[in-house]
Amino acid sequence: MKDKSINVLKFIGLGFFEPVVRLAAGEEIKKNLTELIKKVVFPILSIFLFLILWSVGARALYNTEKNYKIETARKAGGETAVKEELARLETGQSTINSLPAPAAVWDAFKSLIADHKAISIKKETFYERVSKTNEKLVAQGKKEITYTGRPSFVDQIMTSLKTVFAGFILALFLAVPVGMVLGLSETLRSSFNWFIQIFKPVSPVVWFLLVYMIVKTLTLTYDGDVSFVISFIAVGLCAMWATLVNTTLGVSSVDNDYINVAKVLNLSVGQKVFKIILPSSFPLIFTGLRITVSVAWMVLIAIELLSQSPGLGTFVWEEFQNGANDSNAKILAAMFVIGLIGFMLDRLMFSVQKLMTFTEA
Repeated sequence: MKDKSINVLKFIGLGFFEPVVRLAAGEEIKKNLTELIKKVVFPILSIFLFLILWSVGARALYNTEKNYKIETARKAGGETAVKEELARLETGQSTINSLPAPAAVWDAFKSLIADHKAISIKKETFYERVSKTNEKLVAQGKKEITYTGRPSFVDQIMTSLKTVFAGFILALFLAVPVGMVLGLSETLRSSFNWFIQIFKPVSPVVWFLLVYMIVKTLTLTYDGDVSFVISFIAVGLCAMWATLVNTTLGVSSVDNDYINVAKVLNLSVGQKVFKIILPSSFPLIFTGLRITVSVAWMVLIAIELLSQSPGLGTFVWEEFQNGANDSNAKILAAMFVIGLIGFMLDRLMFSVQKLMTFTEA
């Protein structure tokens, strides 16, 4: 049971909890207690230190902006103006949009979850109300009536995940085959190296504009969500380069002994690729795929912001423009959610990599 638990933790990329399992089994108490302190306790303490520094910094910034408002009011109208400004701050008529404290961000997160639940109830009520009408419309071959209200924070997270997944699949199907072809031919590698070196560092904003120019024309008669199509294609094109380069490198660096064995066995091109080249290249290919997922999630926010796709990028931009009392706190809540999802996507790819390559990542 102990070894099985440790293997599972290592498989999902959480091997730093191994000392906890070993301590629970009573194994080498002193050694594993030291490892526990180094790998678990110290990181937890660093989190508390981060939260303390954040709280102190947020309070200092709040006081700085508050004092500035008060001094500005004093210069403009004396003590009477100061009292009026303090009253406006108290009632929320005047706001201080500086860095929010951790408690404010947590409250904003809970508010977003509560808002999601309220919107979900509205959706259920709406679809119950129009269910019979939709049945008639479907029977007549017409489109159903759909909910067009404001999406919740969770809905926007799901939209972003869907966009990243589609972009990742696009990057996978573009980068891996092209990388294999380039890896197998030194002539092609040298011929198209300029293409990779020029387009690899291009900004996601530029990729979005390029995709927009093409897709908006090709989808003139498309009734679906064009913003989603533009977003996932732009994400895929931005993120595919790490996989393309790593696949090319992995294929081109396959041990010559393996190639010679394939020749001795008279393997066909397909057998050579799928039985020799691909398995040998998997470690580098999956390293590229892990980077591709991270890049895709990172550029997604900017691309969604530009395409107006109802995902996390749009949420962050709308809150920034909103300027409400809790807008900054909601933006930071979204930032932590984005970071945690990015971490989980990387851990997922780490697990798939270990499953497919049987090697340490």
